[in-house]
Amino acid sequence: MSVSSLASRPRLTKAQRREEITGWLFISPIVLGLLLWTLFPMIASLALSFTDFKMVDTPKWVGTRNYVRMFTRDPDFYQALRVTFSFVAMQLPVGLAVALAGALLLNSGVQGMTVFRTFFYLPSVVPVVATSLVWSWMLNLDFGLVNQLLKAVGLAPVNFFGNPKTALPTLAVMSWFGVGQTMVIYLAGLLNIPPSLYEAAEIDGAGRTRKFISITLPMLSPTLFYTIIMGLIRSFQYFTQAFVLTSGGPMKTTYFYNLMIYNVGFAFLQMGYASALAWFLLVIILILTMVVFRSSSAWVYYESEMRK
Repeated sequence: MSVSSLASRPRLTKAQRREEITGWLFISPIVLGLLLWTLFPMIASLALSFTDFKMVDTPKWVGTRNYVRMFTRDPDFYQALRVTFSFVAMQLPVGLAVALAGALLLNSGVQGMTVFRTFFYLPSVVPVVATSLVWSWMLNLDFGLVNQLLKAVGLAPVNFFGNPKTALPTLAVMSWFGVGQTMVIYLAGLLNIPPSLYEAAEIDGAGRTRKFISITLPMLSPTLFYTIIMGLIRSFQYFTQAFVLTSGGPMKTTYFYNLMIYNVGFAFLQMGYASALAWFLLVIILILTMVVFRSSSAWVYYESEMRK
């Protein structure tokens, strides 16, 4: 900003200055919280990723040794990546489809929509640890409700969390039941679609499938774009259920990347290496998010742009 522009700026009155100070006071908790609890820890974590820090001694600068170790000497790193990417591939597409199906059902004029909306959203507000314990009881090999039903119909019980072939898919299926928040977001997007578009399509003889493909999906694409981004981030940060139910087992088939970061940092006290792992996860999420953003121009349609 030039000196002339500063000189030409109108002086604030006492009331305007008081209002400006009041505004800064109101946002100061958010600004201080962002600086102290987000920005500063991120900078400190980046610096620690280049050190050997055991949490009980002084950090020692090691350069890129943690990153070299990550790619060349740690087999758990690649196992955690495989598990996390496999989980994202199983959980994200089906989870979004289940949420969209539920939103379409509620938007179809079903009676008691408010009750159903609350029922579907309720698991999203229950603490994750509590829901994990409920799933642990329901899927228990000896006395779980699901295995009791399987025995009642003559089928063998399934060791959902103890079998390497079923542990990861079980966690993915569990996550599909927690899509209530995404479903409510889809429902809000569906309610914003002008009914006149469907009426015009019906006059032209369009059926349900054609209306869904030509109207619902394009008009809902900004909402889909948002939920894909948020779902992608949440899937890569999956931690609590695996920590409570499997601890990474059996045979590390549920050893998620975030679980590895936790173990390295707080179980083995290798905070420098854990910081390097965390920053690599940030890079993965950033790259995938950028890919979705770059592709959005081909499939996301905004009503304001369509009117131009």
